[in-house]
Amino acid sequence: MARFPAALAERAASLLVLLVVWEATARIAHSRLFPGVGAVLTTLADEALHGELLHDLGATLARVAVAFTLAMTVGTAVGIVMARSRAIDTLLDSGVVLLLNLPALVIAVLLYIWLGLTEAAAIGAVTLSKLPAVIVTLREGARTLDRDLADMARSFHFGHWRTFRHVTLPQLSPFFLVASRTGLSLIWKIVLVVELLGRPDGIGYAIQVFFQLFDVRRLIAYALAFVAVVLAVEWGVLQPLERRLARWRR
Repeated sequence: MARFPAALAERAASLLVLLVVWEATARIAHSRLFPGVGAVLTTLADEALHGELLHDLGATLARVAVAFTLAMTVGTAVGIVMARSRAIDTLLDSGVVLLLNLPALVIAVLLYIWLGLTEAAAIGAVTLSKLPAVIVTLREGARTLDRDLADMARSFHFGHWRTFRHVTLPQLSPFFLVASRTGLSLIWKIVLVVELLGRPDGIGYAIQVFFQLFDVRRLIAYALAFVAVVLAVEWGVLQPLERRLARWRR
């Protein structure tokens, strides 16, 4: 427990240094195109209270949540099946490699052309951009499962569900966490691009509008709100979950 306050203090100190450097650079530049910390934070508070920040942030987070859930659920299932069946692995491998190397921008543009500027097209583009990475990660993880543990589970008549829960999932948890972390880092970025291209709300849409208006203060304010949520998910959800799932190894 003593390590937690120390780690928190280190992060706070790092953030403080960053803010000081930012403010000093803004004072030296003395330009409306490079606003200081105070001006941006004031704009952030004003947009949260009176602007569209909360609406746009909520729209972006909803798309992230749906796309992430779909990609992780489908990708995990497909990855495990491909690891266990050589025929299915051979059948799907080319498609996975194709999606893995197809730029997210191309996927988004094609789905917008085929499905129109709809929410389904936006979420589908984000999901398809993340899906192959999840499949590959979980497939490789499923290939490393300890067969001796599976044999032991069968000898104790665990059944399929208990074997999956107590033997398979603990071994797959590091790969699932890697897929989750890299997936979120990718999805955050792709969602903004998809919103910029064809949605009427969201952080990506707002950034496009502020770019056209050269409104740097609001652009940075919206970006900061988005980054704050990303860090909150990383520090408040993913890292504690990683520690919890890794307890069995100790």
